[in-house]
Amino acid sequence: MRMGMITNVTEYEEIAREKLPKMVYDYYASGAEDQWTLKENRNAFSRILFRPRILVDVSKIDLTTTVLGFKISMPIMIAPTAMQKMAHPEGELATARAASAASTIMTLSSWATSSVEEVASTGPGIRFFQLYVFKDRNVVAQLVRRAERAGFKAIALTVDTPILGRREADIKNRFTLPPNLVLKNFEGLDLGKLDKTSDSGLATYVAGQVDRSLNWKDIKWLQTITSLPILVKGVLTAEDSKSINQIESVASLSILSLLGFLNIEANLMSYADNVAKIAIQFGAAGIIVSNHGARQLDYVPATIMALEEVVKAAQGRVPVFLDGGIRRGTDVFKALALGASGIFIEIGRPVLFSLAADGEAGVRKVLKMLRDEFELTMALSGCRSLEEITRDHVVTEWDRPRIAKL
Repeated sequence: MRMGMITNVTEYEEIAREKLPKMVYDYYASGAEDQWTLKENRNAFSRILFRPRILVDVSKIDLTTTVLGFKISMPIMIAPTAMQKMAHPEGELATARAASAASTIMTLSSWATSSVEEVASTGPGIRFFQLYVFKDRNVVAQLVRRAERAGFKAIALTVDTPILGRREADIKNRFTLPPNLVLKNFEGLDLGKLDKTSDSGLATYVAGQVDRSLNWKDIKWLQTITSLPILVKGVLTAEDSKSINQIESVASLSILSLLGFLNIEANLMSYADNVAKIAIQFGAAGIIVSNHGARQLDYVPATIMALEEVVKAAQGRVPVFLDGGIRRGTDVFKALALGASGIFIEIGRPVLFSLAADGEAGVRKVLKMLRDEFELTMALSGCRSLEEITRDHVVTEWDRPRIAKL
């Protein structure tokens, strides 16, 4: 297929499959174990239907929005994806330029094959930094400070990876980084290479380096080493959303002991909402509903199915974003109707496949196609701005009994 003939983002995948080595394609494309959640991330969107409004003047449509105080052109942003130079020689540098050209946000992975400084050198742009917390907290502190100095605007703290999910394609392929590449942010720390093993080299790396003891109190620790806002990435339940709200409230109340802060118990959660009303907001700046692209725990819900539960639990205290399964502008609209403040393009598969197929031009085209589809969906639904997209514009499986009675 010629690049000029591509009409939707999914068509890049077949081109990427043909161009990439099997080990690399499988790493980007596969999910955990049976890959049920991988399929469900997409299938769940197809079970949400539209309830469009007609006879609305849609001659002017505004897609702009604000994320953590930064104005962007659309509520579509790029999620962190590791090791992009396996897809294309310019890797994260090409993705950063494409995001900047589209006036949207790129999030750089800790495990990027380009450093924070290299990405910053591509020119102006709003960029977030995704963080894994290593056992060596000095490494974490150094990395966060480097991102801050390089002009990154927020930290996306991944909280669903105390251990790597069982990705069987990587085990079969004995996945490791190609010899010409390193995890660039860790190059000077003797942590930039993955060892070749009889298993997945990345799984071995994670087991040796990532801190399994990561817990809610570490959000407060991160705030002692950076002034950047912190997004918590990997939330799927209302209970964890309430814990985030609880940390915002509890951390600023001197009447609660340190022991009470460290032990987040159900009885504390029961009055967290009341505490939130009188306490100074403190803690996570936002939530990213994510199942890590279905690469961690299989048989968790699709993120679009978990979204509304988390939004309701957050109660508007912090913005809620979604990543996972986005392939169409219609998907973006559905997520916003269910309460999301914005969309990160999945674990990045559309970005990775377009990067492999056509470099920076491919990523630019993916962003433009999603934007155009989203704008079309808004027009056909009778919405002229993001504020006009409401819950009444969609019907879900759990709504249908109510709709049938009307």
